[in-house]
Amino acid sequence: MPFSHRFSLRKVAAMALEHAQNESNSLIASTKALLTDALTRFESGSIAVSFSGAEDVVLIDMIHRLGYTVDVFSLDTGRLHPETYEFIEKIRTQYATPIELLSPDAKALGDLVREKGLFSFREDGHGECCGVRKIQPLRQKLSHLKAWITGQRKDQSVTRTDVPLEQIDAAFSTPDNELTKFNPLAEWTSADVWQYIRVNEVPYNPLHERGFVSIGCQPCTRAIGPQEHERAGRWWWEEETKKECGLHSQNVVNIIATD
Repeated sequence: MPFSHRFSLRKVAAMALEHAQNESNSLIASTKALLTDALTRFESGSIAVSFSGAEDVVLIDMIHRLGYTVDVFSLDTGRLHPETYEFIEKIRTQYATPIELLSPDAKALGDLVREKGLFSFREDGHGECCGVRKIQPLRQKLSHLKAWITGQRKDQSVTRTDVPLEQIDAAFSTPDNELTKFNPLAEWTSADVWQYIRVNEVPYNPLHERGFVSIGCQPCTRAIGPQEHERAGRWWWEEETKKECGLHSQNVVNIIATD
C-alpha cells in the first residue's frame, strides 16, 4: 500500500475518532444541562433519582461531579442478587450518598406468597408480582415527590422507543400531585453508557462481567448471548413486547403483532 494512501486512512480514522468524541462530549454536556435544570427547578427533597442499574449510576456520577446532592432510592423487592446488594452499598459509600431502599408492603406480599407461592410469575406472568414488589412501593414513594429522575433509554427495548427527555408522569401523578419525570439518558445508547463508565471509572454491578446486561430480580434475570438484545434476559419465557414491569408504563409503546 502506498505511503500516501496509508496516511490518508490514518487521517480518516483520526477524523472519525474526533467526530465520535465530539458527539460524546455534546451528549454529556446536554445531559448535564438537563440535570442542572431539574435539580435547580425542584427543591431538595421534592426530587429524587431512581437507582438500580448502570444508567442510574451514570446519573449519580454526573450529579456528583456537578456538585449537587439529591435523594436516591432503590426498589428492594426481596429477590435481588447478592451482587446487587453489594453494588448498592458500593455506590452509597463511594458517592457518600444515602440510598433509601423501598420494600413491599408486608401484608400484600404475605398474601401473594401464601396464595400463589414464590414463583407464580412463571405461570401467570410477572405483572402481579411486580405490582406488589415494585409498583406499590414506588407509587407510595412518588406520592411524596414533585419530580423523579430515571435512567431510561430509547434503545433499551422495542417498547421504549418514544421515551422523552422530560414529561408529566401520567402513570403516577394524582389529582393532588402533578409529577414530573426526567429521562436524561433517553438519547443515549448502551455503548454511550459503557463508554462513560469506563472513561470515568464509574462502579458497576459485577454481574455485568458474567453476561448479565439488564438486571432485575434473581429469579427473573439471566445472562444473555452476544447476539441477544439486552433485555432478552428479563422474563425470558414471555414475549418481547411484554417485558415491562410497570414502572414506566406511560412510556411503553404498544407493539401489534402481524402475520
